[in-house]
Amino acid sequence: MFRRLFDAPYLLLTLVSLFWAGNIVMGRHVAGHVPPASLAWLRWALAVLILLPFAWQAMRADWPLLRRHWKLVGLLALTGITLFNTMQYHALEFTPALNALLIQSTGPLLIALWSLLINGERLSMGQAAGIFLSLLGVLTIICRGDPAVLVNIAFNEGDLWMIAAMVLYGAYSSLLARRPAFSALGFLGFSLGLGMLMLTPLFLVERAVGPPLVFDAKALTAIIYVALFPSVLAYLFFNRAVQLVGPNRAAPFFHLMPVFGSALAIVFLGERPHLYHAAGYALVLAGVVIATLWAPKTGRRRGSAELEAGDAKERLKRRRAE
Repeated sequence: MFRRLFDAPYLLLTLVSLFWAGNIVMGRHVAGHVPPASLAWLRWALAVLILLPFAWQAMRADWPLLRRHWKLVGLLALTGITLFNTMQYHALEFTPALNALLIQSTGPLLIALWSLLINGERLSMGQAAGIFLSLLGVLTIICRGDPAVLVNIAFNEGDLWMIAAMVLYGAYSSLLARRPAFSALGFLGFSLGLGMLMLTPLFLVERAVGPPLVFDAKALTAIIYVALFPSVLAYLFFNRAVQLVGPNRAAPFFHLMPVFGSALAIVFLGERPHLYHAAGYALVLAGVVIATLWAPKTGRRRGSAELEAGDAKERLKRRRAE
């Protein structure tokens, strides 16, 4: 059954959106209770402990690949594990979960931009129009529907941190297309472990001079959830889906997060939706649809094809070694 799930990329991406929407809601739920770097570090530390018994053999087999490609794996860990999640949790100290979820739905267009820069995929007129609409939607959200906010430059700090985090995650998603032919568990074990190690200095500084960590049932529940679902399962599923369909075809599923997350935020956090949320989301979604429908036909699967070719070569090498 798990094997069938692992070969169904769009079901995997739907689950990823649900788990990551829950991560936003949970991060907002414990904001001011568990400091951001501490929440991120404890999340990855527990995720590594959960994953290690299952991934150890794969990591040993993939060790030669890590030695050859440590720079790329380290960059993926830095952008997608260390920085993105810490910045996201910091943003949730200042901005409501609904805002963060709507800003996160710009992911598809940011991935398209990074795919152009990293993988050489050309930006079509439709993608350019989609990017413009998406940015307009983001401005609608961070201005709370009031253009006077732009005139007075009164941006919410959390909104800006969330946008910066999404820029980094767009780079991570596009770089995944260049991932060497690691096994799924091996790559996840290395990236989570490296991401946790790079976050450790910031965690120690925060614990020494930052706000207190209230370690109670509320904090423990949040840490267990974010370690298991948005970390181990979501990253395993997302990495596999990108391997199967490529980053650009996986990216539009980001816009499911506001759908799942809005319901969770309203039910569990008591947040109230406003008209500017609907307007901003409509613009972002329109941008995503336009960018997807008018994406260039060539180059869409280039990174995925390279990965599949690399996987085939690596499997052949391993069979010969056996």
